[in-house]
Amino acid sequence: MTDERVRVYVPATVPMLTLLRGEGLPAASAHAVTPALREWYAEGDEEELEYVAFTRAAQDALQLLRADPAAPRRRVVVSVDLPAAAVGRGDGELGSSLVELAAPVPVAAVAAIHVDGADAVEDVAAAAQVVTEALAGDPDAQFAVDGAEDHELEWYDVSELELVIRATS
Repeated sequence: MTDERVRVYVPATVPMLTLLRGEGLPAASAHAVTPALREWYAEGDEEELEYVAFTRAAQDALQLLRADPAAPRRRVVVSVDLPAAAVGRGDGELGSSLVELAAPVPVAAVAAIHVDGADAVEDVAAAAQVVTEALAGDPDAQFAVDGAEDHELEWYDVSELELVIRATS
């Protein structure tokens, strides 16, 4: 029997990172390279498929920011490696990267932490205000979301967790 692991991209906020100190990030929806995503983007290689899943997690982080107006206006994506059994099926729609996590994500599973830099704060704040409207098809709102997506998230090793929390809070 193999211990197959799956790379999962968990949307988060800066305050949620503090949960990694204890019980871990709560079980929730996340994104990964799913069979539905592979079928939809058949010509994509593994790196391209992972980028799609990562980008979708960053989009979901905007929704988390909208729900938490006190959180610093920075998207956070936590890349984790989990046993395949801990990653539940998503909605199954063609092209979907959505998965459900069966249990909280412990810090030991974290491969990397991705956070917007200071230069993205203004654009992320604007996008978080209108992300729901963008998802509903509003072109002006989508323009604001695209402005946030123009910023690449910075990469941090899990050993830098405390530094990231202090620097972005």
